[in-house]
Amino acid sequence: MAEAITAYLVVGEASGDVLGAELAEALRRIAPDAQFRGLAGPRMQKLGLSSLFDISDISVMGLAGVVARIPTLIRRIGQVTDDIVTTKPDVLVLIDSPDFNLRVAKRVRARLPDLKIVKYVCPSVWAWRPGRASAMRGIIDHVLTLLPFEPNVLAELGGPAASYVGHPLASRLGDVAPGDRMKPADDPLLLVLPGSRRSEVKLLLPDIRDTLAIMDKRSKEHGATFRAVLPAVPHLKAEIERAVASWPVKPEVISGEAAKNEAFADADAALAASGTVLLELALHRIPMVSIYRLDWLMHLVRHLITGWSAALPNLITDETFLPERVGDMIRPGWLARALEELMRDSMARQAQLQGFERMAQAMKTQEPSGILAARAILAVAKGKTDQGLK
Repeated sequence: MAEAITAYLVVGEASGDVLGAELAEALRRIAPDAQFRGLAGPRMQKLGLSSLFDISDISVMGLAGVVARIPTLIRRIGQVTDDIVTTKPDVLVLIDSPDFNLRVAKRVRARLPDLKIVKYVCPSVWAWRPGRASAMRGIIDHVLTLLPFEPNVLAELGGPAASYVGHPLASRLGDVAPGDRMKPADDPLLLVLPGSRRSEVKLLLPDIRDTLAIMDKRSKEHGATFRAVLPAVPHLKAEIERAVASWPVKPEVISGEAAKNEAFADADAALAASGTVLLELALHRIPMVSIYRLDWLMHLVRHLITGWSAALPNLITDETFLPERVGDMIRPGWLARALEELMRDSMARQAQLQGFERMAQAMKTQEPSGILAARAILAVAKGKTDQGLK
């Protein structure tokens, strides 16, 4: 039987909660006597894990959001650090939320220099602030990455050792038959995905409104039709419904995992905010166009952005097969025409479908990502060499 370990898990937002829950389940399968402490979201709490405090206190996104919550974040960083030092776990696992978690890691390393620290999810050093990679080297023992190109990026930037453990989306979705998406429906369904955070939704809704209006006008001129469905996160559904009530072309606003899954199964194309949802769409083989607008503070420091693409499918394949428009480059007239191409049996549609297949192959792992992450964390906790994690 595997020896018992105490793992201190720190999550700061919903995406980390999903990873944390899958990791906790996997660790319990491999090491049934494992004990947990730390910060837990709703999914982790359903598994019986308790949380030092409500993670909504530190669940902030965007540079402007972080600046607005600095006093609270500093207080919570200190609280988590003190609890880790008191607990003295066998391994500290910092899941996503890099701005919060790397500050925790730095403080903990100063007070518990021998504690094994794992960062689960690589900060987007390939997109901006690449100096974070080398800064992690002295405080993080190992990084577990969700994207296959990230271990090489960290090595090139002088970061800590890293292992690719796969993305949970790829594990959960399994193999989607590409043939199911080859030809769109006669009455195509367009998914509209403005994001999961109030700030990005507010910025993108006007662009989506204007795009749908142009598409509707052009469709009527050609005797064609299409449907638009907007899967909204539950806490923003009512707000989005109020916003679209005055639109000339109103998408159907839905909510809930079951409704979203049904919409994804039926969709022919998508207009989506840049983020993890692009990966989900790609694994479902749904052709798309990506859009994004920076908040006011990120716009001021946009010169710090070094990445050549914000679309994960492009980064994973090292290609530009997925079209994206950011900031002032967003033009509803262009979006409308690009989406029209994807909603018919066109070369643009086929090119994306082929790109999705290459991406899926690049992301394949032999075991589910949670199991691979759990094995790697146990190896680090037991002091195994980096070679044992490759």
